[in-house]
Amino acid sequence: MIEINTLKFNKDISSVLKTKKYGTNWPVVYIINNNEEAYIGETTDASIRSNQHLANKIRRSLDEINIIGDDTFNKSSILDLESFLIKYMSADKKFKLQNGNGGLQNHNYYQKEMYENKFRKIWLKLKTKGLVEHDLKEIANSDLFKYSPYKALTTDQYMIVNNILSDLAELVNKKESATFVVEGGAGTGKTILGIYILKMLSQAKDASQIEIKEDQVEQNLYEILKINEAVDDLKIGLVIPMENLRTTLKKVFRSIKGLNSNMVLSPNDVGKSDEIYDLLIVDESHRLRRRKNLTQYGTFDENNRKMNLGNEGTELDWILLKSKYQIFFYDEEQSIKPTDVRKEDFDKLMLRKNYHSYQLTAQLRCLSGGNEYIDYVKKIFSNNPPKNKIEFKKYDLKIFDNVNEMIEKIKERDREYGLCRNVAGYAWPWNSKGKRNPMHSSSAKSKKSIDNGIYDLEIDGYKYIWNSQPYDWINSSNSINEIGSIHTTQGFDLNYTGLIIGNELKYDNKNHQFIVDKKNYFDVKGKADTTDEELLKYLLNIYCTMMTRGMLGTYIYVCDKTLKEYLEKYISRCNR
Repeated sequence: MIEINTLKFNKDISSVLKTKKYGTNWPVVYIINNNEEAYIGETTDASIRSNQHLANKIRRSLDEINIIGDDTFNKSSILDLESFLIKYMSADKKFKLQNGNGGLQNHNYYQKEMYENKFRKIWLKLKTKGLVEHDLKEIANSDLFKYSPYKALTTDQYMIVNNILSDLAELVNKKESATFVVEGGAGTGKTILGIYILKMLSQAKDASQIEIKEDQVEQNLYEILKINEAVDDLKIGLVIPMENLRTTLKKVFRSIKGLNSNMVLSPNDVGKSDEIYDLLIVDESHRLRRRKNLTQYGTFDENNRKMNLGNEGTELDWILLKSKYQIFFYDEEQSIKPTDVRKEDFDKLMLRKNYHSYQLTAQLRCLSGGNEYIDYVKKIFSNNPPKNKIEFKKYDLKIFDNVNEMIEKIKERDREYGLCRNVAGYAWPWNSKGKRNPMHSSSAKSKKSIDNGIYDLEIDGYKYIWNSQPYDWINSSNSINEIGSIHTTQGFDLNYTGLIIGNELKYDNKNHQFIVDKKNYFDVKGKADTTDEELLKYLLNIYCTMMTRGMLGTYIYVCDKTLKEYLEKYISRCNR
């Protein structure tokens, strides 16, 4: 039977707990809190552990302790419950957590599914007590949950963190610079890993946050202490090239103790700064820009002049010149525009002294399809397609004959799961950009007006509008009634994606290959000064990227008849 015992957290707590069930010699999870902050932990002896916390001056600011006990708890289950509560309570926003984030790692154990059901019941009890505010489903769809530094890591993520921190600590003490590159495909957790490392290293600024558990030695925490000894005030930043994702992460960082929005930087922030950073962590580094097809050249050229780079300088060069250490998270296959820094420029990093590279492989986003789904999508959108059709039992992949049926089905899924959106390739002009659409109708037959006559996409008599706001579109109130693009979705998770493949991408049945129709591609900067071969590569990357946004499923509508016939060889049609 689950019990939550709430007590005053003061000098008498150790003695009081000796008189309580689960107070001594039994595995429990506890929450220590005041009105604003909380600390979550696990122990096999709450009485002894509470005294240890009273010796911590930060913990002494808390005034209440909640002991969560159950007759069936064991060490594995309380480690899992602790991780569960840290993840969800950090995103619930009732409290800012005093926890560091070292050591949270996913693991399996006997009867894990049974305990996970208990955890949901515990959450409801915590909500009744006023210790949490939101439902688990609502939290799971929030940006603060998705980009939390308190995520439990996969085995390969955990090993990469340990290796980076170990190498970094050694090089910092030797006063030698270094470059780290972490490669990983869509959905392998690159953004989460970057935020996780940033949070851990930011703890070096406040050694009182670094706490070794009573029965656990965390090697990475020792490495942080070494870095803290070598660098008096570690200057660290997270560089996000895409403004849409950067806006979201700034908002997230404001809600996490020990982090702030100023840590989230644009490449231009780095370029124009007079300071040298100790470490820059660069997410989506394949989207760093070079001097080609820019909207504005003035600021870019000014930064290049400032660093004596001439016209050949790139944002990658700025990062290298303005930091002693760099961690790049990179995926060549998510480069989508000619302005993106070329792969050969990243390959040159291997020539740098103290170059380290790592590979992320575990699929975290499209879990229901796994790596098999990701590999399948890549093969489909290549000129070397799969030999056989694969039916995914757990991943909902379907192709639709009617675009509006697909869009309405995504709205249905959104009511069921939340966070489901329709997106498309940039195969229609953005007529509604900057114009007010007060009605925000989602669709209408061609003889009816929508949004006072303003619309962007017209398909088979149905009319739709592009995203009405460029930043944080996924979370905007009307996004379910609009169509997003690669620029509003790259780097984000969805539960379901409805994808419209436009007439800019076609299929040549005779030669069995994809072809580009430039006149139907309306990203002007995305196609200028590109050959058909170059643009095709970007388009295939764009559609593969959008095909891997949905965690539970992807629905597809294809405008080009021949391309649809090709895709139907590998993707089942939706049965009405």
